[in-house]
Amino acid sequence: MTAPEARWERRLEKLWASFDDHGPDGFLRRIETLAAELPPGDAVALYELASAHDALDREEEAAALYRRALAAGPPGGRRRRAVIQLASTLRNLGRVEESIALLTTERETCSDELDDAVTAFLSLALVDAGREREAAALALTALVPHLPEYRRSLTHYARALTAGEHA
Repeated sequence: MTAPEARWERRLEKLWASFDDHGPDGFLRRIETLAAELPPGDAVALYELASAHDALDREEEAAALYRRALAAGPPGGRRRRAVIQLASTLRNLGRVEESIALLTTERETCSDELDDAVTAFLSLALVDAGREREAAALALTALVPHLPEYRRSLTHYARALTAGEHA
């Protein structure tokens, strides 16, 4: 990352940290100003604009911007965050099956520190789709590696949930 990029990222981080200090329109204007410093169609700018709209409960606008950001190819962790956030936004818009498809594909595509976040949002979408047992099994399976004890039994119970057995 170049020095100007690092400075831009620090300014962005500072703005997000002060989110509650701004009214919705003021925050959005500040994000738009920062995004305008990047080239038109820049994936990072589109992602940050999408995130701002999302944070302000402007889901339709956010979804369109996330799609544009993903098409432009955001670097590093922003790509995966864009997928997670788009899927969450789609779920909030009632497009649950699309959310499930995105997150299922994402789980199969790569693995990193956001794996549990992908699983958590997939679990939420599955609940909305009426697939609560599958959602609970996924959530438990994601939780197991973080537990100091009971890993074996919880792994068994999670499998039983999806097999339709009594957990």
